[in-house]
Amino acid sequence: MRIVTAPALALGTVLALGGIAQAGTINQRERRQIQRIAEGVQSGQLTRRETARLLAEQSYIRAEEYRFRHSGNGLSARERLRLQHDLNRATRDIYRQRHDAQHR
Repeated sequence: MRIVTAPALALGTVLALGGIAQAGTINQRERRQIQRIAEGVQSGQLTRRETARLLAEQSYIRAEEYRFRHSGNGLSARERLRLQHDLNRATRDIYRQRHDAQHR
């Protein structure tokens, strides 16, 4: 019995720590995206309308993450994938808006 429980305990620990590490990367990506938006505003690459839309998208992602984290036992694998998908889309949107030749 002891042989079976030790690997199971180790696997549970790794999965739990993986969830903690994943939470850090989601928050880091959100901070980096806000920073990229601010850099776009400062350089004049983003118009006011573009900035407002990008910030609204970030707000939606933060609210979605909050709902996911408070709906049960943290983030499920499906919720984590959904957040990653939304963050990927936001990254593309920021890049496109900063490089679309519209300036303030």
